[in-house]
Amino acid sequence: MSTTPLAEALLRGVAANPAAPSEVLLRLLARAGRPAWPVLCEQRALPPDVVEAVLAHPESAVRRAFARSRCAAPEQRGRLADDPEAFVRISLAAGPRPRLGPPEPLPDAVLVALLTARDGDHPGEQRFTAGEIAEELEFSGQIPQAFRRALLTHPHPALRAKATGLWLWLAPEQRAALLADPDEAVAAAARRRDRELDPAAMEADLPDRDGHTRNMLLVNYAVSHAVAERCLAERRNLWSLAANPHTPAAAVARLARDPDPKVRERVAARADLDPPLLAELAEDPDEAVRLRALVQPLPRTWPQRSAIDRVRGCGTACGARSTAECVGPVPEMVREPETAWYAACADSPHPLLRRVAATCRLLPEEVVHRLAADPEPDVRHLLALNHPLAPPAAVLDAFLALPRRRPYLLTLPRLPRTGLAHLLGHQDAEVRALAAADPALPAPPTALLTDPDGPVRRAAAANPLLAPAVLDALLDGPDPDAAEGAAANPGLPAARLHALLDRCG
Repeated sequence: MSTTPLAEALLRGVAANPAAPSEVLLRLLARAGRPAWPVLCEQRALPPDVVEAVLAHPESAVRRAFARSRCAAPEQRGRLADDPEAFVRISLAAGPRPRLGPPEPLPDAVLVALLTARDGDHPGEQRFTAGEIAEELEFSGQIPQAFRRALLTHPHPALRAKATGLWLWLAPEQRAALLADPDEAVAAAARRRDRELDPAAMEADLPDRDGHTRNMLLVNYAVSHAVAERCLAERRNLWSLAANPHTPAAAVARLARDPDPKVRERVAARADLDPPLLAELAEDPDEAVRLRALVQPLPRTWPQRSAIDRVRGCGTACGARSTAECVGPVPEMVREPETAWYAACADSPHPLLRRVAATCRLLPEEVVHRLAADPEPDVRHLLALNHPLAPPAAVLDAFLALPRRRPYLLTLPRLPRTGLAHLLGHQDAEVRALAAADPALPAPPTALLTDPDGPVRRAAAANPLLAPAVLDALLDGPDPDAAEGAAANPGLPAARLHALLDRCG
């Protein structure tokens, strides 16, 4: 096949064409169709027979692209867990690309296969170790919390050993079972983890030098009175102490009166404050401290604190998408707050709590409609980013207002695709491209076929409203962007798509 820019554009367009039949897509899997592989295997859903051909393809680049697909079902991608190529397996473990939203979890059997794999399981040169692949999986977001909790009693000792990574979240009886595990490797891992809840062991392990390890210990692990006193005396890591649920109460009281308002604000967020200390912080001279103290009355829980922290100081511009993205370092933090708490937040006079409510995907529909009409734009936008029942108008409003979130919003089925004629002349090219693809426009978007922005021309050329003669002119024209869009136009018959492939060959 030719490798001219126009030929490559045509191949990509055919690969993206939603009306292309399997026999056309299968032709693109030939070696000469390489320029189309990223579009074909990563960026669109495929018919079952094409999926089978991709999974059995001799070129690892094809299988690797499919392993990263954000359009393929986890069960389909998961069939690559035993692929002979480490590049394919690590791509599967790393998750779909680009990361636009929380990925769907992989099936349990796939997770087990990747987490229990050993070096040497696959013949030939392996550029990644089994441990490196497992580490990619750990940070990919594809392991659900239910699976992690089930590892506590898994028959495979390597997986029970991994369960010790949840040590700070486990109940005492669960820790005791791991410490007494008949497999010595599991018991040894549990003993190492048990130091996290031992103030004396934490004190012995705490490095004197500032850095990630010291900060991690002071945020998460049990804190001895001596360590707390030393930090207070040296005025080091005070924010970490203020955040740590295990900080001794006497140190928390002193931190609540620290001269640094950032430290006092962190104390004001704690779930274990007594009423007199909370009342004192509610009258703090710093506005941020007062807000954090007043925004949530007692009693509180640590999961609620974490849910507020995920939104506090982070509007939709920085993109909180899911309240499951962060868990904190105490036992109940592996669970989200109750949906009823989020629903109560939706009725709060504080915009911050209404923003928190808008991040909950489980809110009932009546609450969703109230938040969709909220006077605060951040509330409406967070709702559009998070809730599957967010009204289409709210999702479109978020698309217009949040350029950085548009790639994710384009994946949402509730983003309007019709009724966009009023946006054809929008000053933002991404908005014009969305409108140019509207198949229900009152007239074909021919004016946008000469738009200065390439993606706009591609979207306009892919609009099914265009006449066959216009498509022919675009396919034969000098503009690769317009030609790519025309090749992706669902109005092209299969014979025309085959002819385009013949022409590029």
